[in-house]
Amino acid sequence: MADPAAALATQVRNIETRTGKSLAELQSLVAGCGQDKVAGQRSWLMQSLGLGYGDANTVVMLAKQAAAAPAPSADPLDAIYAGPKAGLRVLHDALMAQIQTLGPFEVAPKQKYVSLRGKKQFAMLGPATKTEVELGLNAKDLPDHPRLKKLAPGGMCQATVRLSATDQIDATLMGWLRTAYDAAK
Repeated sequence: MADPAAALATQVRNIETRTGKSLAELQSLVAGCGQDKVAGQRSWLMQSLGLGYGDANTVVMLAKQAAAAPAPSADPLDAIYAGPKAGLRVLHDALMAQIQTLGPFEVAPKQKYVSLRGKKQFAMLGPATKTEVELGLNAKDLPDHPRLKKLAPGGMCQATVRLSATDQIDATLMGWLRTAYDAAK
C-alpha cells in the first residue's frame, strides 16, 4: 500500500515544477484570487495556471489547511500557559524573575513545565491547577515546613511547593531555591 504522505509530497513537487511556483506562492495566489468557495478557487487555478482538477483541488485544500492552522508561537510558555491556565503566566514570570537573581542557569521547556538546570536540574516549574503553579525542588536537605511537600525518593524532585499568588515568593521560598540551585552547580 502506498504511503499517502509520500504521494502528496510527490504531487506537490510535480505541481511546483509545472507551475514554477512554490506551494507557499500557490497558497498565496489562492488567498488573493477573489473566490471564497473551494469550487471557485479550484476553477480559478485550473483556468489561471492550467492545473488539472485533482492538482487544483489539492492546492486549494492545502491552502485552506494552512489558513486554518494557528501560527506557531516562538514562546513555548504560550502552550504551557494556554486556556484556563493563562492567568498563571504572570505568577510564573514573577517567580522566574526572582529565580534569575540566583545566577546563570538553563531553561529547558518541556510539554507541561520548564526544567531549570545548572549542571543538573535544580527545579521545575509549571501549572498544577487552574489557580496554582507548582515548583519542584531538587534539594535533599530541605527542612520540614507546612508549605513544602516532601516527595518519595527516586522522583524528579525531592519536594514541591504550590503557589497561587506573587506574595508567596518570599525569603523562605528563595532560600529553598538557593539550596537547590547551589546543589546543581
